[in-house]
Amino acid sequence: MYTLSNLANSIVAVTGASSGIGRATVESLLHEGAFVVANSRGEDQLSIRFSGEQNNNLIRVLGSCADPIVCAKIVSVAHEKWGSFDTLIANAGAGFFGSILDYSDAEVENVVKNNILGTIFPIRAALPSLKNSNRPDIVIVSSAAGYRGYANEAIYAATKHAQVGLAGSLDRELSKLGVRVSLVNPAGVKTNFALGQGRENNSRVMSTYLEPQDVAQVITTILKMPRSVRTQNWNFWSLYQES
Repeated sequence: MYTLSNLANSIVAVTGASSGIGRATVESLLHEGAFVVANSRGEDQLSIRFSGEQNNNLIRVLGSCADPIVCAKIVSVAHEKWGSFDTLIANAGAGFFGSILDYSDAEVENVVKNNILGTIFPIRAALPSLKNSNRPDIVIVSSAAGYRGYANEAIYAATKHAQVGLAGSLDRELSKLGVRVSLVNPAGVKTNFALGQGRENNSRVMSTYLEPQDVAQVITTILKMPRSVRTQNWNFWSLYQES
C-alpha cells in the first residue's frame, strides 16, 4: 500500500505567510501537525490569528526575507524553540502588471529584490540545517509566468524565470545530499497580489483563478511524498482559467 509521509512534528518555515498562499500554507501545515515559523514583512502579522494555531506550534518572525539577517533569525528561532529545522517554503514575492516603463526604478528594484534575493537568502540560511535533517525539503513558490512570459508581465516574469533556473540547478546539486527541491508554479490565484498595480479585485477573470488553498494543498502533498520521490515542477491552473 502506498503511504504518504506524516508531517506531524516537522519544523517548517514559510515566508510571505501573512496572506494568500502563505497564510493558507501555514494553516494547512498546522492542520497536519507541523511546527511552523511564519515570516512576513508586515507588522500586521503580529495580530494575525492562524487557524490551528496553538501555544507551541507557531512562531512569527517579522522582516523582509530579502534581508540575510532576517533569514538567519528564521532558522535560529526554530532551533531555539524546537531544536531542529526541516523544511523551507520560499513563498514571499512582489509584482505588478503593466509595461516595463510603467513603474519607477525603485518599484522595479523592489520586485527584483523580493522575488530573487527573497528566495536565495532564505535558502542560503536554511541549507546548513537542512543538511542535518532526515526530511529536508525546499519548496519555491514561483508562477506559470516562470515558463511563459505574458504581455505586461515582463519584469515579474523575468524574476519567475530566475526562480525556475535556481530550482533546477539546486535540484541537481542538492538531491545528492538528500535535500529535495520542488518548484510550485500556479497560474492566477485569488489573492491580494498586485491589487491596484495592474490587477483589479472582483474582476471576471479573477473569478476563474485558483484558490490559495489549492496551492497550499499542492505544497503539503509535495512534503508528504515518500523520501524516495522527488518532483521538481508542479505546473497547474484552475479548470476554468485559460492557459
